[in-house]
Amino acid sequence: MMPFRRNAESAPAATYRDADAALVSSRDRGTRARRLRLAAFAPAIFFLVAILLPPLNHDVAAVLDFSRRWLAGEALYTDLIDVNPPLIFVLNLLPAAIARWTVLTQGQAILICLLAFAFALWRMTEALRRDREEGPVESAVLTAVLPLLLLAAGSDFGQRDVLMAMAALPYCLLAARRIEGLPTNRRLVVAVAVVAALAFALKPYFLAVPLLVEGLVWLRRGTGKARRDPVPWLMLGVWVAYLAAIPVFFPAYVWQILPLAWEFYGDIHGPGPWRVLVADVMGAAEVLLLFTVPLAFRRESGAFGQALAIAALGAFLAAWAQHKGWTYHVLPITLLGCGALAVAAARWADRALPEARARGSAPALALVAATAILVYQLRGGETPWREAAYYGETPGRLAEWFDRNAHGQSVLVLSPDIFPVYPALTYADARQMLHTMSTWTLQGFYRSCPGGDDPYRDPAVMRRSEYAVFHTVAEAFARHPPVALVVARPANIPACGGRFDLLAYFARHPLFGDTLERYVPAGEIDGYRLFLRRH
Repeated sequence: MMPFRRNAESAPAATYRDADAALVSSRDRGTRARRLRLAAFAPAIFFLVAILLPPLNHDVAAVLDFSRRWLAGEALYTDLIDVNPPLIFVLNLLPAAIARWTVLTQGQAILICLLAFAFALWRMTEALRRDREEGPVESAVLTAVLPLLLLAAGSDFGQRDVLMAMAALPYCLLAARRIEGLPTNRRLVVAVAVVAALAFALKPYFLAVPLLVEGLVWLRRGTGKARRDPVPWLMLGVWVAYLAAIPVFFPAYVWQILPLAWEFYGDIHGPGPWRVLVADVMGAAEVLLLFTVPLAFRRESGAFGQALAIAALGAFLAAWAQHKGWTYHVLPITLLGCGALAVAAARWADRALPEARARGSAPALALVAATAILVYQLRGGETPWREAAYYGETPGRLAEWFDRNAHGQSVLVLSPDIFPVYPALTYADARQMLHTMSTWTLQGFYRSCPGGDDPYRDPAVMRRSEYAVFHTVAEAFARHPPVALVVARPANIPACGGRFDLLAYFARHPLFGDTLERYVPAGEIDGYRLFLRRH
């Protein structure tokens, strides 16, 4: 009987051991899943750290500087000449005011505003995902990928094209809800639509995105429902109000800036509308679209994936219309295209895997999706290489020189390039005197070089617009001599070869030439000649 008792007593013990093992295994799986879910946020954190590190994007810094000068009393489009429509300068009044009336620097103020914008958009996407049917893989992927896409611009974070792509994410999610017939909180609808409308209004090219997305909604919902949908009408109202406000509040933009831009600005930079299609950055985006669009437009990819894919096509049209192929022009294609591809792949995994397997694999697949986007963004991009090299290369060295010799004071910088002049001036809180962000107007005036040995036109034969620049710069330089003068050696005027010298060009004006005698050379940093005023 004893063996029988031992066997009888061992059965419950074995059962307990099996139960304990199962419990431990379940805990291990739960711990592993939590670690994978946290790891899936690592790419977003990587880009967040890169955004917080210097340098601030040069165009973001230059636009902020114009808004700061506008807030300080200079007139936009009269004293401050730029071809950008006024909305971006109006929006930048907020960080400019924060920097002026608080202890925060300009760089800190703009970063806080941009990150707050990204956070608000993320909150919108989270609210729009509620009560949507998402498989376990799709849910995990969207949780990791959406914040990543809001930050993945890295060095180009804050560019107008990037702001548009960021705002397009909740807008596409709202479009998906409209297609799916899901009720949405009215205040959330208004907030998403207004933010998207403002983002698409930053450049006229961006309107291609909502045009295509609204076309998709119309095709999927039908004419009757689409006509009663308040979203497109609300966005149209925002655009009409903005367009009507421009000639009222910014008449100089209509009558002076637009003719100047139409005359030559579009031809200054870039390879042109056809060669840009085979440029490296644009070509990579086109390959991405060739993979993404067919996958996303399979019906099983869902309304959100399709909205992102059609938005990526609109972003391609916007980038092509600008025909420059710069990284930030192409970034909206990348961000929206990667988002569409991630959604399509996640939904495929939810269909292909048994439910239990899909639920167990979801954290790992979310990590794979986020890592793939990280790797794609790193290929040939500027992040994190620009941040890593900042202090040892021209931008950091120039910023250090400005901070040491002209912190908080007026300077005159003559350069055809915005970078690295900005954000070096921003970090030094220096005040640029030039009425444009660079010498881009001269690049337009000298698309053809005058004949003879002298590459400069005589003031007597200059067109009115060129003479205005020539005289205004000299007059401002003489009236309020800045503490420092910085002049780039390359003028970036191909028609004149290397003969065009910016300093020699302006020194021909008596006011500029006489004032220049008060300055002494202070060295050179990678082609930027440095001068300091004698006290």
